[in-house]
Amino acid sequence: MSRKTSITIGNAGGYWGDDPKALERQVFSGRLDYISMDFLAEITMSILQKQKQNDPALGYARDFLPMLKAVLPKLMADGTTIITNAGGVNPQSCARAIAELAASLDLHPRIAIVYGDDILPVVSDLEGQGIAFDNMETGETFAGVRSKIQAANIYFGAAPVVKALQWKPHIVITGRVTDTGITMAPMIHEFGWSLQDWDKLAHGIVAGHIIECGSQSTGGNFTDWEQVPSFDNIGYPIVEVHADGSFFVTKHKGSGGLVSVDTVREQLFYEMGSPKAYITPDVVADFSSIHLEQAGPDRVRVFGIKGYEPTPLYKVSMAYDDGYKSVGSIMISGPDARKKAEAFSKIFWNRCQGPFEETLTEYVGFNACHRSLVHAPDGNEILLRLGARAMEEKDLRLFGKMIPSLILSGPPGVAVIGGVPKAQKVMSYWPALMPKNAVHPEIALYEKGEQVASEIVRDTPSGQFQVQEPSMQTARTASQSIEAALAQHNDAKAVPIRRLALGRSGDKGDTANIGIMARTPEAYAFLDSYLTAQRVKDLFQELCLGEVKRYSLPNLQGFNFLLEEALGGGGTRTLRIDAQGKTFAQALLAQKVVVPADMRLT
Repeated sequence: MSRKTSITIGNAGGYWGDDPKALERQVFSGRLDYISMDFLAEITMSILQKQKQNDPALGYARDFLPMLKAVLPKLMADGTTIITNAGGVNPQSCARAIAELAASLDLHPRIAIVYGDDILPVVSDLEGQGIAFDNMETGETFAGVRSKIQAANIYFGAAPVVKALQWKPHIVITGRVTDTGITMAPMIHEFGWSLQDWDKLAHGIVAGHIIECGSQSTGGNFTDWEQVPSFDNIGYPIVEVHADGSFFVTKHKGSGGLVSVDTVREQLFYEMGSPKAYITPDVVADFSSIHLEQAGPDRVRVFGIKGYEPTPLYKVSMAYDDGYKSVGSIMISGPDARKKAEAFSKIFWNRCQGPFEETLTEYVGFNACHRSLVHAPDGNEILLRLGARAMEEKDLRLFGKMIPSLILSGPPGVAVIGGVPKAQKVMSYWPALMPKNAVHPEIALYEKGEQVASEIVRDTPSGQFQVQEPSMQTARTASQSIEAALAQHNDAKAVPIRRLALGRSGDKGDTANIGIMARTPEAYAFLDSYLTAQRVKDLFQELCLGEVKRYSLPNLQGFNFLLEEALGGGGTRTLRIDAQGKTFAQALLAQKVVVPADMRLT
């Protein structure tokens, strides 16, 4: 068969809750060969499992259906294929629901599904085969959470999606396939790439990583946000991929947003981990080999990426019952808002003493996200945010009732925020590993709502992971007090780090990732010696309880910091308002440093 020399793939959703009109904009602003959409986070799977337990017809992202209804006739007319993990834990029901929707429009699309990732019913059987399911990050044994597991899903790669594309479906619905895999699969299918061509696959993985978070690569969350011409009708990312793997990142003409080397660079650092070992089921991509160049307005070329044979293991995302939590707030006005808030906090915790697994007090509007890094003595208004976590729901009943009781029994100037907060179920994240040959993905084809073909995919590549770690700095404990760490901030000659660099932060479980990208080569050289792992540990000592690791990426003029035990448990477990560390980069960029007098600043 003749192969295409290039294809276009657009993203229309980076998470469940993203812009519901993004798919319409991608479809009606210009033709694309493929569109990918991501709906699944780790904790989302447990929510979908609960839905499926209550109703066997549920367990998928139902929000996808109204989005699809608005565009399906145009998609089929254009020959654009949608690939999405909206299938959750029930791709079969999702496919049938789409077929019913399409029939109401007098349309009959071919719908392929990828499933088999949901191993919750067979976890015990797999344990019997010698699979331990111990926590891959902490080393904790599985025995402590086995009875509490509510969801268990393998991260499949691109291979089953590639196989499903041979049926020429209009829509591919998957369960837990990696965000990067649903984007790379069309490249393998259209270009005939070998599943062992590691460099080409690495390009595909990087393309998927750049567009998987929607508009976060086209101006969203951009440090220099004032350079973005408009956020109205923001364009979602598109990659134009060539058969050799190189690709261009762009967006539809006339749409809002911005595509530049810097917007792409920031997204590359998001949730990166070790730069030489971005591990996926398909390939290990070396981010330290990525090259970027501006190729025109809203157009960035990406090339030169190295890849390596993947590990013989799948990652398994599990979620388990971990008690309950409750959070309540009252609004406190100035003057002396901080002093009043601290008084209210003392009053509350003296009255409400548990039993709790954990408690948290935050002063939103003063220092809830950044603690001492805000360098401010007070706030005009403070939202006093009080949180507690307990293993039993009954242990939080008094906590909830005590929140509104504060407003008449403390300092003045208090506004009521809601009523009695309710306890919420906590689902915690448990990542594990298992051999790829223990479970194989399955695919099926639906026509007019009926399954007409199915297949087990057994050719998922397995190999040995041999990539060497890059040079890394580590800081385990703070070397000085927070006051000493912040001393340079008040120097009259000091400038914010933002003058030297861009930043982007995010989360993986309880680990926060901060990417810092120098604006110039001389700024990179300065930050290389100044912004060490130890300095970041010292600055974030109030938030980061674990160690800080620093990786250097000279090719992208940046540094990737991993802050362990920095998110209060992460996921739904944390009591913090910034549950995902999204504000950490802004805190670091706001810190001031004295630079050489002759250094060029932007």
